[in-house]
Amino acid sequence: MAQQRTLGTAGPAVGPIGLGCMGMNWVYTSQLQSAEESIGAIRHAVDHGITLLDTADLYGPFTNEELLGEALRGGLRERVVLATKGGLKAGPESRLGSVQVAADGRPEHLRAAVEGSLRRLGTDRIDLYYLHRVDPRVPLAESWGALAELQQAGKIVQLGLSEVSAAQLEEAHAIAPVGAVQSELSVWSRDPLAEVLPWCVAHGAAFVPFSPLGRGFLAGRFDGENAPDQDDFRARLPRFQEEARAQNLRIADGIREIATRHGATPAQVALAWTLAQGEHVVPIPGSTRRIHIEQNAAAAEVQLSNADLAALDSLPAPVGTRY
Repeated sequence: MAQQRTLGTAGPAVGPIGLGCMGMNWVYTSQLQSAEESIGAIRHAVDHGITLLDTADLYGPFTNEELLGEALRGGLRERVVLATKGGLKAGPESRLGSVQVAADGRPEHLRAAVEGSLRRLGTDRIDLYYLHRVDPRVPLAESWGALAELQQAGKIVQLGLSEVSAAQLEEAHAIAPVGAVQSELSVWSRDPLAEVLPWCVAHGAAFVPFSPLGRGFLAGRFDGENAPDQDDFRARLPRFQEEARAQNLRIADGIREIATRHGATPAQVALAWTLAQGEHVVPIPGSTRRIHIEQNAAAAEVQLSNADLAALDSLPAPVGTRY
């Protein structure tokens, strides 16, 4: 994967495909594997040009950052761009496959969260730190201002926001530059195309899509008979319910048809569509298997024609909301 993309106008350069680490030990029960296997997968990803690694203190909670920190020992830290997030807390009833979260954007919480992330990740700086969600009880200016102070102190290199509107981006950017925006974007989740992606272009921010493979659905992982395990987070999502799943196969089938023509995997075509939305877009598909990591990295080489993109754009809207 020789190509690179710039993570906002301030850089740095990263591979065009990143790696979302959440599913390695949290909420996707059908993907769980040993810590040793996950650490090996992360290192394998870096060896294949995947240099943007994404986690959050929420994932686990905390154990995903610990896993990533362990994987980056031995000099690997300097080869990657490390992204994590804070501002969400897992509720007391949360467990694997059943997640209850609450926003906490208080400055004191965010300061403590950054210190905790630095410790678990085993690093002296976080290359990209996102406010995981805006807390409706705390003015955005207070949350963002606290993170800006940590950036000025050298503990954070770039600041980002997750799942926000263009208006919220404007408010934050007036206080301190927004380096990246993370939100869901895929063939079946296109809301950011209307306002948020154009905002990123106009302000020199990267756009980092999570779930670019529709949590595995667009890669052909699920069909009318194959469903997520009952203790898997996806089993509770509207698009994965039996009736919706059957109708949403039209989307997965359309992607598969184009993949067949290209001699590619459906996942590679779904990622190529995401990359085609702009040079500032760096998707972070999650994966635990080395072969899938290699295939995802190679998606940057898939060249979709205008006719391919038009066909993907014309696929039916999904049945069911995201959550």
